[in-house]
Amino acid sequence: MNLDIRTGVLTAFILALLGVIILGFTAYRTFKAAKKLPYFRKRRVMLSHAWRLVFVALFMAVVAFVIARFGEPVAYTIIPPSPTVTNTPTITLTSTITLTPTITLTPTITNTPSITNTPSMPQAVETLFVSTTTPNPDVIFSPLIFAEDLDDSFTPVGQAEEFANPVRQIVAVFSYDQMTPGAQWSALWYRGEELVCVETLPWNGGTGGFGYSECTAPVGGWQAGEYEVQLFIGTLWKQSGRFTVTGDPPAPTITPTPTRTLTLTPTEGPSPTYTPSRTPTITLTLRPSNTPTVSLTPRPTSTIRPSLTPRPTDTRWPTPTP
Repeated sequence: MNLDIRTGVLTAFILALLGVIILGFTAYRTFKAAKKLPYFRKRRVMLSHAWRLVFVALFMAVVAFVIARFGEPVAYTIIPPSPTVTNTPTITLTSTITLTPTITLTPTITNTPSITNTPSMPQAVETLFVSTTTPNPDVIFSPLIFAEDLDDSFTPVGQAEEFANPVRQIVAVFSYDQMTPGAQWSALWYRGEELVCVETLPWNGGTGGFGYSECTAPVGGWQAGEYEVQLFIGTLWKQSGRFTVTGDPPAPTITPTPTRTLTLTPTEGPSPTYTPSRTPTITLTLRPSNTPTVSLTPRPTSTIRPSLTPRPTDTRWPTPTP
């Protein structure tokens, strides 16, 4: 049977302690039997034997204490532990069974969807490019922060990842570095597969700092659903962010009111100003021309009356001529 030093020391301590118990019990039995003997000599011999047992028991108790307290350290000084004990960790070689996680290589198959997750620049947007500056492929964009507006220091106001209708506009804020001024950059706003907002133009900022893209009232309003904003440098995708809009957009009942402005077309109503054209009724004055009397002809001298033109009402006096 193979025992190590610790086990051997523990076994010796248990045996010594067991000897103490046995000797103590035997001494007790001897003292009890000696008291029953009527002969003095025999009783004294038996008592002396009982005391020897007591002393031996005490000695065994001291031995048991020494073994428990100093036995193992002394044994290690005499018999140093062999380094072969360290070979026991070699049993951990059974962990080579952990090679089974090589089955986790199957996630490499899941890498194929990661290729499909890489956004690409739509051809229709690419045709809108006007910059001829080559963009820096090492440009860096931070994760996008979405808010409802920006203050004067370009700090997001109403920052959130979920917006409840009614929503007027949403702003995507980001920091950037190593940008090339004049390079074409684009921000595409998607709702599912539908492109709702597009911003593409030559970069007019610096090489580093803070920038933003905004989308105000897309066609049909901010419909409920999940939106994604994709940032491109040239045709190279650099960063994406997502947010959610909840609730239905407000009904566009107000928009029909501008059609009421068509009622202003009755401004032609002042056309009744043509009524002064009835003034040709004065041509009825030709009837005096039928009178052969020449004396009536001087009456036109009364045309001097128009000097009263400051009183336009006087022009009505010829009407009695009919």
